[in-house]
Amino acid sequence: MKRREVLAAGAAIGAAAVASSSIYAGPFASSKTHDFKLKYAPHFNMFKNSAGNDPIDQLKFAADQGFTAWEDNGMKKKPVELQEKIAKTMDKLGMQMGVFVAHGSIGKITFARKNDDIWEAVLQDIRDSVEVAKRVNAKWMTVVPGNLDETGRDRLEMGYQTANVVELLRRCCDILEPHGLVMVLEPLNWYANHGGAFLQGSPQAYQICKAVNSPSCKILFDIYHQQITEGNLIPNIKKCWDEIGYFQCGDNPGRKEPGTGEINYRNVFRYIHSRSFEGLLGMEHGNSQKGVEGEQAVIDAYVDADSF
Repeated sequence: MKRREVLAAGAAIGAAAVASSSIYAGPFASSKTHDFKLKYAPHFNMFKNSAGNDPIDQLKFAADQGFTAWEDNGMKKKPVELQEKIAKTMDKLGMQMGVFVAHGSIGKITFARKNDDIWEAVLQDIRDSVEVAKRVNAKWMTVVPGNLDETGRDRLEMGYQTANVVELLRRCCDILEPHGLVMVLEPLNWYANHGGAFLQGSPQAYQICKAVNSPSCKILFDIYHQQITEGNLIPNIKKCWDEIGYFQCGDNPGRKEPGTGEINYRNVFRYIHSRSFEGLLGMEHGNSQKGVEGEQAVIDAYVDADSF
């Protein structure tokens, strides 16, 4: 074989090896790993164009970019075998599992009015979530306490509704505390997404967590929702800091990656980091651009916002 042919054969073998080493071998597969100061947690399909549809490849791609955490609202609905595979992969990659939805009764009255059948269903959701949390090595799970009881001739005054919410949350904590698990309560904005939700702002969430008085009941401070509901982000984070267990991100308007809206995420992340926050920040937003380029824009946005 001539020298030129040998070189060509060697190049072909090398290219094949690279192509087979990863399903997402592409323009960003070899980009330098980023050393983030905070634990940002992407979710499935955020990087599907770069990594492919396989959830395991998506985890590997995110780890290659420097992300050390992951969250999945729909984890409970995944087959047990896939949950176990995800957990095993994340353990090998040194990634930490974030929230999944334990109970999210959006648009329904669940916590605010006593109903034995509905409340038992909520408690069963929490029991089932304990098993999921153990399987995927999760500490936190999202709970949305449903809607206000605000219609009908027999609607309850707010004080009674709040007392009911606290009572049911305490029952949830009785299930979670022995396992060291934490439900994080998510206030939702009324103006763009979830009109009628019982839990709206951080002061209300803080009051309820204080009343429940359990290490298994904390606040999920979704920066996107709270920018819409109340603004004044850093002062409100400071005021309810001791009850915050988890953050989620998304710029406003649009609920896309940092830098696409009005929130100064670099300053917000700087403050959270200054408090030595060891928890996770879920990237619960969409991508502002399509395709591989849009996914790289998300990565770049977090690199930029983390540069403080």
